[in-house]
Amino acid sequence: MDARRKRRGDDLKTGCSVEATLALIGGRWKGVVLYWLLDGKKRFGELRRRLPSCTARMLTLQLRELEDDGFVTRTVFPEVPPRVEYELTELGRTLEPVLQGIRAWGDAYAKRRPSADADHSAMPHESPCSTGASSFSDASGVAIRETSLARMPP
Repeated sequence: MDARRKRRGDDLKTGCSVEATLALIGGRWKGVVLYWLLDGKKRFGELRRRLPSCTARMLTLQLRELEDDGFVTRTVFPEVPPRVEYELTELGRTLEPVLQGIRAWGDAYAKRRPSADADHSAMPHESPCSTGASSFSDASGVAIRETSLARMPP
C-alpha cells in the first residue's frame, strides 16, 4: 500500500495549474468559506449565518476538505457544549489575493449586469462579500484596482 495518501488535485490530467487550484478550492462554498475566514477565526454557527443557503452537512463536508487540504485548522475546545473554531492556516492565507480578486471581479460583474439591480432590489446594502475596498494587492504587492476590470465585456 502506498504510504502517500491521495489528495484532491493529484489526479490531474493536464498538469494545468488552474485545474490544480480549482480542484482544491473549487465548488460552490469553499471559496466563500475561505473568504469569510480571511477576517479571522469563526465558529461553525457564524459561518452558517453567513451562508444561509448552505446546509449544515454541506458546510461540514467543505470545512473537512479544506482542513484535509491544509487550508483551514479546526480547534475543538473541551467545553460543554463543545466549541469549535475554524481559522486559515499559513497556506490558506496565501489565497487572500486570489479571493480578493474573485470578489472584486464579482462586484464589477454584478455592476455590469442589467438584471443585477432587479435581482437584488430587496437587498438594502451592497454585496454580502463587499468590504468597500476598491483595490487590493496581489502576491507580489502590486496594487490591483477595480477599474482594471473595466475591460470586461458587458
